[in-house]
Amino acid sequence: MDNQIIQTLKQRVNIVDVVRRYVALRPASGRQVGLCPFHQEKTASFSVNEAEGFYYCFGCQAGGDVLDFYMRINGLEFKDALTQLAEEAGIELKEFRPDPQFDERQKLKKVCLDMHAQAQDYYRRNLDQVTGDAARSYLRKRGASPEIVVGFGLGASPEDWHGLMNHLVGRGFTPEQGVVAGLLSKNEKGKIYDRFRGRLIFPIQNISGQVIAFGGRIITEGEPKYLNSSDTPIYKKGEHLYGLHQARQAMTRSKRAILTEGYMDVLSLAQFGYADSCGVLGTALTQDQVKRLAGFCSRIDLIFDGDGAGRKAGLRSAEMILHQGVACRVLLMPEGEDVDSLLHKQGRDGLEACFEQAADGLDYCLATVRKDFAPREIVAWATGFLGHLSDNALRAYYLPRLADGLGLSEEDLRRQGGQQGGGSYAGGAGRQDARKAAQQHVKTRRSVGSDEANDRKFIEFSIQYPDYIPHLAKRGLWNVLSTDWGRTLWQRLSLERFNDVAATLGEDDAKMWRNAIEKHPQLTGEELADHWESLCTWIDKQHKEVRRKELMQSLAELSLAGDVEEVKKVQLAIQELNAPSREEE
Repeated sequence: MDNQIIQTLKQRVNIVDVVRRYVALRPASGRQVGLCPFHQEKTASFSVNEAEGFYYCFGCQAGGDVLDFYMRINGLEFKDALTQLAEEAGIELKEFRPDPQFDERQKLKKVCLDMHAQAQDYYRRNLDQVTGDAARSYLRKRGASPEIVVGFGLGASPEDWHGLMNHLVGRGFTPEQGVVAGLLSKNEKGKIYDRFRGRLIFPIQNISGQVIAFGGRIITEGEPKYLNSSDTPIYKKGEHLYGLHQARQAMTRSKRAILTEGYMDVLSLAQFGYADSCGVLGTALTQDQVKRLAGFCSRIDLIFDGDGAGRKAGLRSAEMILHQGVACRVLLMPEGEDVDSLLHKQGRDGLEACFEQAADGLDYCLATVRKDFAPREIVAWATGFLGHLSDNALRAYYLPRLADGLGLSEEDLRRQGGQQGGGSYAGGAGRQDARKAAQQHVKTRRSVGSDEANDRKFIEFSIQYPDYIPHLAKRGLWNVLSTDWGRTLWQRLSLERFNDVAATLGEDDAKMWRNAIEKHPQLTGEELADHWESLCTWIDKQHKEVRRKELMQSLAELSLAGDVEEVKKVQLAIQELNAPSREEE
């Protein structure tokens, strides 16, 4: 049903009107062009095709339809972007949803949001009362300004087991609803009580500014030092970033995000003028968080402690960011310092001096791997890094740099890393993950195209409709082409200027090129849309078959090794892969 919604959305929403909210456009050769909002540039390489309903940047290769643009520029997930655009277009999403539980889930989410708004008011008022004395004293000691306290909505929870519960009940909510929302807790005996007690409260907001969770720092004695909301109908760990709502506009202007770990670090950065800063929420950085940031900026500056854990986190985080095609730097704090303490001791000059010493993200990864990994683990890391890249242009960019920086053969890396899919982030758990990655990358995955006819079909389509080349690259066409001829020509099409490719072809390929342009009728409108959909379906099926074969191979190896727990995980993955999609049901 999502396809039906998207098609209806495209018919009602003009992509140029949406893009103009964020980009100054001017007409040029039948299109609208401007400076790309996703990377820094001085010459306009961002193009919007109003007739076909898609955008493409020739500088950073960002491209997609109106929904893709809206997701990326606002840092939204698919469903959130779809909901907001559909509302603008006057489309009732429930008309398209066969899920009978949808309305109930939406009602539950609204109740949770309403309860969090009430909880925010409760905590905020407490901070200004006698019950907030300890929290106010702590904030003064840490040097937090009144403007920052108000701007981030800080609050306090009293040493009261039922203060918030009574507040919510008095406004028509039940204790059980408070438990579902993550604001209250229930013990084994069924007793319900406040989750946050005696803590400085940090509201966690979604991109729209709605409070969806809380973090709490203990003020008096007790453990844990920090307590965060658990997963609820409106909050999932690893999807959100602390302070992103406040920082998003500054990030859009600076094209940079400063990413740190602690709540107080984010507050101090904002207080000292670094408005484009945010923080992870009690977990390691996730790909979802990186994707959110990539919608606002072209560079992410990472700040971690300078200890062993900080170095590992820096490696893993830098990998994720580089895989998204976003630049990054890694700043390891001096021993015994964090961002908050450094800023209050040395001010902006002190932090700027640290930034000047920050390492480029890729250089940091290469130096860390060279220092900490054995030769076999280095090879595994490099092939794993390349295997996570679905964009051929990024793979071509990184491959020679990895080879040169790690002293490896570029040809060997191209043979192995260029065809790998997935693998573990070696920086996440050090050498153990690297050894596991080495085992995963010993064998080179086979491509699954049926014959040259399939390859020729996609090459000819790319020649006829070059605007679709970035979309085919994004879908990973290279991995399902079956011939050397197809892969070589496709790589040129996806990496070089279109006219440059045509001018340097051999006799046979030049003839094929002319035939594709001159003899094949050009499709338009619904016919072109239907043909594109059939090509996408074929690619998706081939990727699914590749994944199925990989899982079956893993299942056989794990079964021989007697790893029962991992066998169960792989079996579950196979079941999910074989389950029919919503379109197939």
